[in-house]
Amino acid sequence: MVDQFSAKARIVLTVSGSDRPGLTNELAEAVLAAGGNWQEGHLSRLGGLYVGSVLVELAPGAVATLTDRVRAIGDTGLQVVAMPAGDEPVGKHASLLFELLGQDRPGIIRQVTSILAGLGANIETLSSGEQTGAWGGEHLFWAKVSVTLPDGVSPEDAQSALEDISSEIMVDFTFGAANRS
Repeated sequence: MVDQFSAKARIVLTVSGSDRPGLTNELAEAVLAAGGNWQEGHLSRLGGLYVGSVLVELAPGAVATLTDRVRAIGDTGLQVVAMPAGDEPVGKHASLLFELLGQDRPGIIRQVTSILAGLGANIETLSSGEQTGAWGGEHLFWAKVSVTLPDGVSPEDAQSALEDISSEIMVDFTFGAANRS
């Protein structure tokens, strides 16, 4: 017999739809009603929409209940997709945390992600946005990025590769490093 606490299913809920008060609460209630544990979430208002993702752990037999409950939320204008979560990477890998800030223009993220892809780095999180400059009122673009580096690529290697394009894309980088396990 399988212990109900040792065999768990992990489901990623991806949500998008018209924003309104109470949506996060409805998701949390659906997760709890299915006997699930909300492990991690990234939810925000983007372009006037409510968007995000939630990682839920629950008993395998409760997946259908969770799916039914979140689909009921969809009846109120929220699109919800439930997918099995993938496996977490094993082993220790170096990571790099960095922020960038510069005058907004098309292509900044494409150039940064091109460097990262060329190194074989995996983007763990990327948050970005625009802000108004304090002195001249110019549009500034910012991003905060966390990447996991493959074996053989050090944080210093990745930092150097990004600094090499700093003047080309006209952004300033701020770096930090941490080891992941």
